[in-house]
Amino acid sequence: MPSSVIHAYEYDAAQHILTITFVSGKVYAYKAVPKQIYVGMRGAVSKGRYFNNYIKDLYDFEELV
Repeated sequence: MPSSVIHAYEYDAAQHILTITFVSGKVYAYKAVPKQIYVGMRGAVSKGRYFNNYIKDLYDFEELV
């Protein structure tokens, strides 16, 4: 089921960076994200809810676009 908030995401395991592209078109790189958080997101039924509960406000980030 597509997310109404998150368009796409990818994980750089070497640098522990989770890059999330939102439906709005904004792209953010979340830093020092453990692989387990990425794995949890992949398995989450609601990507937006998972993001709000386990990523948002918990990791430093940089806006890319």
